[in-house]
Amino acid sequence: MSKENAEAFYKKLKIKLKDTSNWPSKYLYKFIVPSIPQKIKQVEDIFDNMGAVIQTKTSSKGTYTSVSVNVIMVNPDAVIEKYKEVGNQVEGVISL
Repeated sequence: MSKENAEAFYKKLKIKLKDTSNWPSKYLYKFIVPSIPQKIKQVEDIFDNMGAVIQTKTSSKGTYTSVSVNVIMVNPDAVIEKYKEVGNQVEGVISL
């Protein structure tokens, strides 16, 4: 995703989050990462010490792993910052 597209996406997401939730609120992140233990751990480490409930599920072929992170976030900006942090630190991640 280009920088312009990413900024437009995050701007829309922020508006949607403001309109649909009261903050602080539980938020469910979903990521798809290559099934490499180090990459899964990178995602888990980003949410460490936040009281997050993290679940993983490996794809049928074992190529990818779905990582679901349920965590209480203080506001839409904090949600977006975590998306950016994961995207910048975990190579090959897909954010859903």
